[in-house]
Amino acid sequence: MLLKTFRWAFAVTAAGLVAGVLYDGWTAFGLVAILAVLEISLSFDNAVINAGILKKMSAFWQKIFLTIGILIAVFGMRLVFPVVIVAVSARLSPWSAVHLALTDKQRYQELVTDAHPSIAAFGGMFLLMIFLDFIFEDRDIKWLGWLERPLAKLGKVDMLSVCIALIVLLISAITFGAHAHQHGGTHADKAETVLLSGIAGLITYLVVGGLSGFFEDKLEEEEEREHEAEEAAERAGKPKSAVKLAGKAAFFMFLYLEVLDASFSFDGVIGAFAITNDIVLMALGLGIGAMYVRSLTVYLVREGTLDDYVYLEHGAHYAIGALAIVLLVTIQYEINEIVTGLIGVVLIGSSFLSSVRRNKRLAAAS
Repeated sequence: MLLKTFRWAFAVTAAGLVAGVLYDGWTAFGLVAILAVLEISLSFDNAVINAGILKKMSAFWQKIFLTIGILIAVFGMRLVFPVVIVAVSARLSPWSAVHLALTDKQRYQELVTDAHPSIAAFGGMFLLMIFLDFIFEDRDIKWLGWLERPLAKLGKVDMLSVCIALIVLLISAITFGAHAHQHGGTHADKAETVLLSGIAGLITYLVVGGLSGFFEDKLEEEEEREHEAEEAAERAGKPKSAVKLAGKAAFFMFLYLEVLDASFSFDGVIGAFAITNDIVLMALGLGIGAMYVRSLTVYLVREGTLDDYVYLEHGAHYAIGALAIVLLVTIQYEINEIVTGLIGVVLIGSSFLSSVRRNKRLAAAS
């Protein structure tokens, strides 16, 4: 099972490392390996969250997630995205941005650094909404009950998540945004940019998440009616019919997954510039990491890991909340990507250990 799920990730790893050596020798080999590890460590919480969504999808859409989805993740977010943000922020054509990335890497990195406030605000607000909607929902299983029980009661207030997110955005814009970090260690007033980008991230979450939730609810209703119809058809000896809304619902869930992955990719792409400003090496290293994240997501679904370790999803969402705050703070201050990765590892590791202890208690009581 392990080999079958990760075989493409292993193959891409081998191909990527070889390509790195051919591109720029053994130094490139090391940089590609470091970038791959960076991407995996920063995106482990992404895999856990994705698994919670992907387990609701059919095997067909899981395969789409691993094929078309990985193309979007690698070429869209890890290669095209850094070029696009430079092109937009510097008002260059895409071709000019690519040419700049290949011929003047230092200037390219400077432009990416200058574009970071808008990227951090967009991604930070999107991830913050995911975290807030999770902690304000009343769940049967609670990890940190002393915290989650009162938050679940507060969550009964309509639009509380949006209100808190907007307050956080406003504070971030007038504090961090007013002294946004730029290349060369200088600071600039990017309050308006942060505000607009954060609102765009919030709107993106509401639109994509709303569509996904709407069609997911429709699918559940249709599946319930379909189940009743199948029972009636079986009693009458008639053929069973298919659930027609599955494709539409799965498509919007797939779209939500891709936007979610994009938001998680922001810190990885930006963090990669601390290691190298070569877009070829970035694409190779981050692409390898993205493959492992995709494979890990499918592995968690097929092994039922989230069902066995019930607090993992909680830990991942707390890691999301921490990452959202970190992204907003990085508008003004530089934070080492190792710190960002460790926060996620500690929170998810703690939730895993709590799940193990819970399983032992249940086994002893039975």
